[in-house]
Amino acid sequence: MRTEERQSRCPACNPLHAAGSGGMGRAVALKNKRGSQPCAFCEDTRLVPVLGVQIGREREDEPMNSHQSNDPRSPPTTHLTFDGDPAVRPPHPIPYQGSKRLLAERILNYVNGPVATLIEPFAGSAAITIAAAKAGRAHRFLVGDSLAPLLTLWAQILSKPAQLADDYEALWVGQAKDPRTFYNDVRAKFNADGDPAKLLYLLARCVKNAVRFNPRGEFNQSPDHRRLGMRPEKMRREIGGAHDLLAGRTETCTGDYEATLARATTLDLVYMDPPYQGTSDGKDKRYAEQLDRARFVKALDRLNAKGVRYIVSSDGRCGDKTYGEALPASLGLQHIELAAGVSSQATLAGRREMTIESLYLSPNMSQRRDGQVTLKAADA
Repeated sequence: MRTEERQSRCPACNPLHAAGSGGMGRAVALKNKRGSQPCAFCEDTRLVPVLGVQIGREREDEPMNSHQSNDPRSPPTTHLTFDGDPAVRPPHPIPYQGSKRLLAERILNYVNGPVATLIEPFAGSAAITIAAAKAGRAHRFLVGDSLAPLLTLWAQILSKPAQLADDYEALWVGQAKDPRTFYNDVRAKFNADGDPAKLLYLLARCVKNAVRFNPRGEFNQSPDHRRLGMRPEKMRREIGGAHDLLAGRTETCTGDYEATLARATTLDLVYMDPPYQGTSDGKDKRYAEQLDRARFVKALDRLNAKGVRYIVSSDGRCGDKTYGEALPASLGLQHIELAAGVSSQATLAGRREMTIESLYLSPNMSQRRDGQVTLKAADA
């Protein structure tokens, strides 16, 4: 990804994005004599040749002698370094397209009152769980998903972080001779054995960190030929940071989301980020399990009947195009629009369009924790 594309999605580099990114928008990019450089929220800062592909330099103090560009036009990279410190930003060990990490602080601002257990039945990267743990917004956490290897991965983060980091490093180093062939071999082995470290490597290395499964339930996303994935030392810090936040108070639950929802009580909060309609309907089915909308609506209705608080992220819009149908008015939900930043796809097409995501609050969450009534898009 080019620097300008990366910055267009970054809350610190992009003023439109920063306006809706809470405290992260206060970060600023440092400059050198050749102009603005991406800040630390841009996960890769610059692409340089290495091993036949390209990799981003992730830290200012990262050794450069093994992959320094010989191009004299390439300026040295200088940017703020966060070192995965949970005091600065929440850790993010599982790279996942669609992760809510940049919106997490704003989503959690709609939580009213104390939370005994925060439940994520469509966990993915568990960005809301991690952010809530960092902010002290819940006492315990329940991370659920229908993809068993993903929950095994979370179980390893919680119980065996050093082993997971070692396994990831071995895979990352092992790709040196032929990254593409190695990736394809790891993908085939993962589809056979479901090993969590292999899944972590594939997620870090695949195109746009975008999960894709074929109709047989096999991971089929291609490798990103511009980069080699998160470097092992950085991954180790991210895994360790998540472990420190969640270990001892987090449970994993593999299986259907309704079984996870059945455990929710009035003392808890459920956050749901299910597969969107755009990726569940039609030909572009991306996930191992699609979402049956009618069944999901019935599940929300049962939560209403039990008096369980919940938040749902759902399809939104980009520019003039709206994706998916709104959840039915009969559920009594409050619909909020959150500005999620400039659309990278629109930018590539020469347009500047904002991505707007939908957020739905259950009927018993009509008050923000600060006592102010939640508002519409202007509140975002």
